[in-house]
Amino acid sequence: MQICTHNLFFKILIKGVCLQTAISFLTIPFVLCCTCGVPIAPNPANMCVACLRTQVDISEGIPKQVTVHFCKQCERYLQPPATWVQCALESRELLALCLKKLKSSMSKVRLIDAGFLWTEPHSKRIKMKLTIQKEVMNGAILQQVFVVEFVIQSQMCDDCHRVEAKDFWKAVVQVRQKVTFIEVDEGIDFYYGSKQHAQKMVDFLQCTVPCRSKASQRLISHDIHSNTYNYKSTFSMEIVPVCKDNVVCLSPRLAQSLGNMGQVCVCIRVTSTIHLIDPRTLQIAEVDGNTYWRNPFNGLFNPSQLEEFIVMDTDIIRDQKLGAGAGMRSNKHTLAEVWVQKTSEMNTSQQYHCRTFLGHLLNIGDLVLGFDFANSNINDEYLNKMNPHHVPDVVLIKKSYDRSRRVKRRNWKLQEMARDREGMDTDDERQYQDFLEDLEEDEALRKNVNIFRDASKIPVESDTDDDGAPRVSLAEMLEELSLTDATGGEGADMMTD
Repeated sequence: MQICTHNLFFKILIKGVCLQTAISFLTIPFVLCCTCGVPIAPNPANMCVACLRTQVDISEGIPKQVTVHFCKQCERYLQPPATWVQCALESRELLALCLKKLKSSMSKVRLIDAGFLWTEPHSKRIKMKLTIQKEVMNGAILQQVFVVEFVIQSQMCDDCHRVEAKDFWKAVVQVRQKVTFIEVDEGIDFYYGSKQHAQKMVDFLQCTVPCRSKASQRLISHDIHSNTYNYKSTFSMEIVPVCKDNVVCLSPRLAQSLGNMGQVCVCIRVTSTIHLIDPRTLQIAEVDGNTYWRNPFNGLFNPSQLEEFIVMDTDIIRDQKLGAGAGMRSNKHTLAEVWVQKTSEMNTSQQYHCRTFLGHLLNIGDLVLGFDFANSNINDEYLNKMNPHHVPDVVLIKKSYDRSRRVKRRNWKLQEMARDREGMDTDDERQYQDFLEDLEEDEALRKNVNIFRDASKIPVESDTDDDGAPRVSLAEMLEELSLTDATGGEGADMMTD
């Protein structure tokens, strides 16, 4: 080490450094890089900066190209999920917006500096130089500078879209559903270039869900010479506020007209009619739109109020006799009497007794989701007038399965439009998972949905921890089409040229 010190000293003198500066180098402790042997100041990794960078890339995982959406009409940028902000080029606001796009990928590094690099204003590119630090081998702090390119894509904001829509649309279909737990209270509007196309949408909704419509039109212009009128038509569609898995309370008159079924029923499906089942007798009935609007009823609970119960005991009811004038009974369900206990009250002895139509699915120890009538304050016109002895303590809706296990075993997927995962809310993802589970549980629902086999999932031949959760069979899955499958190797090369 002493010889190396002398060699370094003479090398510094040869380069023309003054003697006092050369002597100061001898007083500074140094070590040799363990990789290339260059003298360096001591650090925990005993490696020079150049060798450290060859071993570790602290910018790994941070995207080097990101998309930013920009509205050309109002010159605003999209800040996910749905906020549009005004930002000048190379401004602090634009810098903050761009850094938010990288926030999730920079959680393991420390941002030291960020600034813009000059680019042509019409290049649709924004370049940002970032300086980051990260603790690497043996506690050494490595600093790195790199460039991230933001590609500007044009997208019309909702405000500009509404302004522009007034210039070309001739008909609008306003779809509304007055349900308290729907996040979009104002519903959805569909704009069309002709009244005929809007009428087809109205006909489709009337054949798909129970609803009622109202049509109106407004005169835009009138040519007195050719006797030509220009109207804008509006179709207002109101969908019944009853969804699948809702518990409803029918009016006595409607319950009697449906075969003397119980007033407290469960909606098991919504098609062009509302499919109801009586959990006490398995009696089923269908309510069309006209019948509903004459005798309306609402859901007593929303899905967020579902509580988890554990089955303590179950007893299948074999011989259930219905009264005079009773309607049809379901052949797909089994009537049973069960004792359940809330999973949140396992430290108590409180249990609930009820009848359920899920007797073919439930066993002792299973988890099931239901609504607690006994401890709920419900404000419903018909329920408040019922005999308290006829109101059940608990109404069970569906069996509960482990969601993480179902996601892991799901070997299929749906074709969907590109979406910004960063702007997705956790509630949006939960609703999407609920929809996928509904497809697995309802064979009739997935008949009109194209389900594709997910090649990224490894098929499992046998699963010892199968909990009986419903699955989509392999025969119902489609193979995803790609260009190489359709044209072969040479055709694929031609398509990419």
